[in-house]
Amino acid sequence: MPDNNTPTALNPVTAEEGREQAEGLREAADHERESAEGHRALAESARTEAEQFRALAEQARMLGERHREELESVRQEREMLRRVAEEAREATMAAVAATAEALSANLAQMQFLEDARNTLRQFTPLKLGDVQ
Repeated sequence: MPDNNTPTALNPVTAEEGREQAEGLREAADHERESAEGHRALAESARTEAEQFRALAEQARMLGERHREELESVRQEREMLRRVAEEAREATMAAVAATAEALSANLAQMQFLEDARNTLRQFTPLKLGDVQ
């Protein structure tokens, strides 16, 4: 009767155990490969999302810059309008002053003419019969 512990009897058992162990390692390697593939897909998705976020951030930066430029333009326009309004106010005040001066001169002329009329009325012409 052959001894089960002989090298020829142990070889098929050892070979089967080795094959099973190799199969287990292959399955573990497949699992690790699938896990790595999943991680790679997640990393690619994260990279894509990061690129989209970067593009959105760039758009937001450009919009912010355009908004700042528009605000600066509005500020400059407001300053220009303020200066124009100040110049218009000064021109209006000058026109009112000139009108007041012209009215004053007209009033002085009218007063002079009124005084002259009153003076002339005081000197009524003498009638021929009024000579004394």
